[in-house]
Amino acid sequence: MASDESRRVSDLGTLKAFGHPLRMKLYRALYIARQATASQLAEQVDEAVSLVSYHLRKLAEHGLIEEAEGQGSDARERWWQPASKGLRFYDEDFRDAPEKVATHAAVSRLSFEQHVDMYRRHLDATPGWAPEWRRASFGSEYLARLNPEELAALEREMDALVKRYEAQGRTREEAGDTENRENVALHLYGFPFRT
Repeated sequence: MASDESRRVSDLGTLKAFGHPLRMKLYRALYIARQATASQLAEQVDEAVSLVSYHLRKLAEHGLIEEAEGQGSDARERWWQPASKGLRFYDEDFRDAPEKVATHAAVSRLSFEQHVDMYRRHLDATPGWAPEWRRASFGSEYLARLNPEELAALEREMDALVKRYEAQGRTREEAGDTENRENVALHLYGFPFRT
């Protein structure tokens, strides 16, 4: 059974396993679907089922995903689900060795590149969305003067707010409220900078 908590990834092996472009895409697709087969995920990422199956097994070896019990009627078809509510990666867990620092930075950059790609695809597809979705979509930049404690508090508050909306949306969808409901990506970054 999947954990209701986010998993803190703090070991280099798991970080490296996750830090593959296709594995990141598969994890995201599986997180959205909640449960899926390799065939279903292969369609979403436009890759061969055998390749997707291989990468799903690698994610499972590191406990990032797990088999979903009681799904499907064909015993040959494996169903997968995320093993936790999400993943968290903290700089402090990877700063004690150069290889850890480099791997953490590389995985963070790859994740950011995938976020940028998602947003670019959204911008390209914007004319095809209904007017209410075009009005609801947003991109914002906030520039604040904060200390580290304030930035950390802001992140906790934003995390709680997003989780509340996510849970509310899932609950309503499970109750049958599916009309005009779409997957929504929120990419938030909070970091110090100097001009």
